[in-house]
Amino acid sequence: MITVEQLNGFLGKHISDICENDFTKDSDNHCAHFVSHVLGYTFGVTCRTMGHGEGPAANLRVQEIFPRCTSVGTWDTRPTSVTSCLVFITKDSNVNLKTKVMANVPRKHIGIFLNGSIWHYSNTQGKVVKQTPSEFSNHYPSPHNTMFFGALL
Repeated sequence: MITVEQLNGFLGKHISDICENDFTKDSDNHCAHFVSHVLGYTFGVTCRTMGHGEGPAANLRVQEIFPRCTSVGTWDTRPTSVTSCLVFITKDSNVNLKTKVMANVPRKHIGIFLNGSIWHYSNTQGKVVKQTPSEFSNHYPSPHNTMFFGALL
């Protein structure tokens, strides 16, 4: 299980400080990349296959992580007993909760929720940041800002 101390150790880091596979261009989206390095998600398309290194592989695609969660739902329906999970944000019509499918669209994002805070890779700032769920909900403008939770894999 990941801890707050471990997550705080990533704050302010650029993806090049996290990934050893040279998949670190600022023009690429690194939110799933960050989450996958931290949590060890090595399935699907990875930075090792897309990059040029021999470091640990990490998944690059939000829509590949979402369906692997054992349970998913809207953020508002997240049980209060769930103090750690993945958090996703996108337009509500991009998600089918029954089939656990998230569309491959440009406006989707992922972070790690733990003890009331969300750690995620801010592509616009080029570093890992920590936010409250309320701050994270403003990642995209409406209607692209529906939040979802997913059980950690």
